[in-house]
Amino acid sequence: MAQKFGNGRWVQEGFLDNRQDGTVIGRMTFAVLGPVDFFLAGNCRGEVFGKVIRFKNSRFADEDFAGQVLGDVEIPQVGEVSLISFDPHPHLEPHPYIEWFSMRKNHYRIELASEDAWIATEQEVVEIDSISRDIRDRLASRYVPKHISADGSEWV
Repeated sequence: MAQKFGNGRWVQEGFLDNRQDGTVIGRMTFAVLGPVDFFLAGNCRGEVFGKVIRFKNSRFADEDFAGQVLGDVEIPQVGEVSLISFDPHPHLEPHPYIEWFSMRKNHYRIELASEDAWIATEQEVVEIDSISRDIRDRLASRYVPKHISADGSEWV
């Protein structure tokens, strides 16, 4: 079952940078946890492919209970994109959808209201550029493709 972060209300704000093909780098701020850095293999889809997206959750709630539920969330988040899109399903109303799997195979999903996320402006991209580079430099070596185990042998 996917961790949905209190149906999205425990996610405050953040960015995801897909300007380098094959990786999504980012930082999200969660209730109780604070800022969490991301290095995800894969790409965003649709109109957000190759872009930087920003979001600020209008439903954010910094609830103490979040600490009990989010206590096992890996920090930083390193893993693989499942689906990141502003229009994830043809039969649903378009909305920002962020889904990924951690290296420990934990499944995470965030759904936001459509007005809570946008493609970053040029000025916003400039503001996060050095942060994004720093996260990539620090976390890239922690990612191990799922077909290779931690000891370097092929997964069966």
